[in-house]
Amino acid sequence: MAPPPVLALALPSETGRVLSIQSHTVQGYVGNKSAVFPLQLLGYDVDPINSVQFSNHTGYPTFKGQVLNGDQLWDLIEGLEANSLLYYTHLLTGYIGSVSFLNTVLKVVDKLRSINPGLTYVLGDEGKLYVPRKWYRISGEETDLVVVVPVASMLTPNQFEAEKLTGFRIVSEQDGREACNILHAAGPSKVVITSINIDGNLLLIGSHQKEKGQPPAQFRISIPKIPAYFTGTGDLMTALLLGWSNKYPDNLDKAAELSVSSLQALLVRTVNDYTRAGHDCQSSSLEIRLIQSQDDIRNPEITYKAEIYN
Repeated sequence: MAPPPVLALALPSETGRVLSIQSHTVQGYVGNKSAVFPLQLLGYDVDPINSVQFSNHTGYPTFKGQVLNGDQLWDLIEGLEANSLLYYTHLLTGYIGSVSFLNTVLKVVDKLRSINPGLTYVLGDEGKLYVPRKWYRISGEETDLVVVVPVASMLTPNQFEAEKLTGFRIVSEQDGREACNILHAAGPSKVVITSINIDGNLLLIGSHQKEKGQPPAQFRISIPKIPAYFTGTGDLMTALLLGWSNKYPDNLDKAAELSVSSLQALLVRTVNDYTRAGHDCQSSSLEIRLIQSQDDIRNPEITYKAEIYN
């Protein structure tokens, strides 16, 4: 008897099928725990591979768990391929913690694109460098463009990561825009620097180069500072940007408005809930209220608007 079809392949969702290679914690929301649920809410089929499995995130006094190596990652890919399950529209990765894992991720990108040349690869922000510093590809005057960046379709670094990836210090809005240009030249057509602190003001700067060699369309979104530190927000933001930018492929500014509005509503709820529980929100990092914010993820009210640069 023939096995039943895989409906995610036979009857794919209109949005897409995502392979998400990120960390996992049993308790709390970081990595895949922050990314998979929001993407599912937005209509995507998501298959997670956990690059690590820890009891909790590393901000706690202790943690226990396991780390996946490159050979183990490739075993999973081969298992999927052997059963004709390796068709994906999107690949999402976060922090890459070992050289073997980095090399295998590059193999995964090549393999997925050999099956679907239109694969969108989103390289996300986990609050750390994309790979340990010793694996940066140095070219010319110490340009810190990492080997995995040129194969990415969209890049979502924070300010610190953007500076390290480009070797370019960001102290103004114009610097942020120029950092986007440098990253475009390395490969990705879409770049969103998710948070830049300029003179105490928090900004997102987005940039979409619709044709190689042409000036990108760039924009900014002003973001209010919330006096607290959260875990998992970078992973969530990247998932939201993937989800909305695929729905609005030619309007990265619209995708960013929706993503920022969702995230800010979630953060406000998180602070309010911790405050109601009697906790000082500035005394430690906070676990985000992801499940409680699902309506804000699925149907965000746009409260933060993009300003287009001339």
